[in-house]
Amino acid sequence: MTQSKSASIFNIAVIVAALGYFVDIYDLLLFTIVKKDSMMAVGATMQTMLADSTKVINWQMLGLLIGGIAWGIMGDKKGRLSVLFGSIILYSIANFFTGFAETVNQYASARFAAGLGLAGELGAGITLVSELLPKTKRGIGTSLVAGIGLSGAVVAYFTFQFTQHDWRLCYKIGGCLGIVLLVLRISVAESGLFKQVKLQNVSRGNFLSFFTNAKRFRKYILAILIGLPTWYVIGVLVNQSDKFGNKLFGSTTIDSGRSIMFAYSAIALGDIAVGFVCQYFKSRKKGLLLYYLLCIASLCLFFSGYNNSDARMYTCCALLGFSTGFWAIFITMGAEQFGTNLRATAATTIPNMVRGALPLINLMFLNLFQQNLGWGLIRSGIITGVVIMTITLIAFYFTEETYHKDLDYLETEEVLP
Repeated sequence: MTQSKSASIFNIAVIVAALGYFVDIYDLLLFTIVKKDSMMAVGATMQTMLADSTKVINWQMLGLLIGGIAWGIMGDKKGRLSVLFGSIILYSIANFFTGFAETVNQYASARFAAGLGLAGELGAGITLVSELLPKTKRGIGTSLVAGIGLSGAVVAYFTFQFTQHDWRLCYKIGGCLGIVLLVLRISVAESGLFKQVKLQNVSRGNFLSFFTNAKRFRKYILAILIGLPTWYVIGVLVNQSDKFGNKLFGSTTIDSGRSIMFAYSAIALGDIAVGFVCQYFKSRKKGLLLYYLLCIASLCLFFSGYNNSDARMYTCCALLGFSTGFWAIFITMGAEQFGTNLRATAATTIPNMVRGALPLINLMFLNLFQQNLGWGLIRSGIITGVVIMTITLIAFYFTEETYHKDLDYLETEEVLP
């Protein structure tokens, strides 16, 4: 199979995929930013805030997990564009409904639907961009997708500020952004690799095939594990930076929403830079290892005596954010490790499996270390980080290099009779 590839990293597919991820991140982080105001408005109290907000975020994460599998299968069976259109339609409708939620259950249901929609955005976009760009530029192209997209968190934060904390309007604005994006996608072309594989007698989008072949299963699990630091940093350290600040230096004025804004601003810069870093090394793994080392150094700084003021906490969150700005490359590596007939399924499910690992990380951090073992917040945070980084580095060691890999191949064991 052959395919004509655009030499420009600024083609319409890259731009539209980047804007799709922008909408994705805007929505995913919006709940964290508007959590207190929105939960109180739908009937939560200070006494029930933790349980009610956890219920909403858990339903959203469940939507991401289910949607990641469903959209990934559709991306390989029906095409990358079918996912980009279908996911944004569902997301836009769900966001409008979120803006009208009156109860916790309605809020949770709307976020579940939004999670279903959002789950397809990044994986389908990365797959399409990877298949349309030449292999020497696909890392930079996917990095731009993530770098531009991650700025959605910053926009979500300032939208909440500029609308004077009108959380309902923030969700409706997100729905409008989805409709605008839907119109822009009309001009995007389908992947030539997918068009050609569609004509062949080969199974496409078989999610179970990741688990029926030992080599493929190993690659799939490793592809998930190398992304774990991202949600440990965001979901535990940055999200609870106010609590860590209180324990580390007695602060009562840290705004976790502002911490997220600083972290995601830096993540966006890191994700843009990582593509050029990998290009310089001509290696995905060398670039990823550099970011892991930066992450370890930032973690040491976060828990050190340096972190002794609000300003330094925000600085640490930004440094942690930059060091975990390898989201695009980690997903690109996942896409590159599987054939065209499974690539969208891999690229869409892998990031959502990592997102879905956050409840397990929290289970270790909160339930095991703090509640069962009686450790304090700081000690639990440090040990959780040690466990996560150890697992990640082991997985990284066994992960294959994909920088020079040609994507014009199939998972041949899936041939139909």
